[in-house]
Amino acid sequence: MIWVAFLSLLSTSSLVQGMTDVERLELRYEAEDMFYHAYNAYMSNAWPADELMPLSCRGRFRGREPNRGDIDDAMGNFSLTLIDSLDMLVVLGDLEEFEASVKKVINTVSFDSDIVVSVFETNIRIVGGLLSGHVLAELVQAKQKGMSWYRGELLNMAIDCGTRLLPAFNSTTGLPYPRVNLRTGLQGVNSIQLTCTACAG
Repeated sequence: MIWVAFLSLLSTSSLVQGMTDVERLELRYEAEDMFYHAYNAYMSNAWPADELMPLSCRGRFRGREPNRGDIDDAMGNFSLTLIDSLDMLVVLGDLEEFEASVKKVINTVSFDSDIVVSVFETNIRIVGGLLSGHVLAELVQAKQKGMSWYRGELLNMAIDCGTRLLPAFNSTTGLPYPRVNLRTGLQGVNSIQLTCTACAG
């Protein structure tokens, strides 16, 4: 109750002021510039790798570079940064680049790899990125702004990836294991005795 009173007092106070339209637009353009700086650097120097190594301006592929421990479990050699960027391209209204990127994902990404990945990172960034990309591709189609060729390929890819994550949820506690092999499930995964509360959602 104290918080409600405090927030109502604060909202009527002259201390709280909204942004002007000019300030809001400046921040929008700044965010857009930052996105394209990173996206274009990735596409020019790193794609189809999972991420860009900023100092060497090369792509980072899992298994080709020295292992960084758990941080590498987010990577599965599935163009992580590109999939993670699909929705932002639509938010920025760059439908031409979105369509080209969707085609690249469809034509180059596979989840049939003998590689152990983080269930949490793969779920939120790959499955989530593919699902949002699918919804946005259908929206672009519905508004007749392109992508007439699209037939749900991103949704099928999300189902494929999600299905490969399912063995991690076969635990005795009901909490999923933190890692899974995309090809073999839990077979050969060292962290099988652990569970992951973040993965439980």
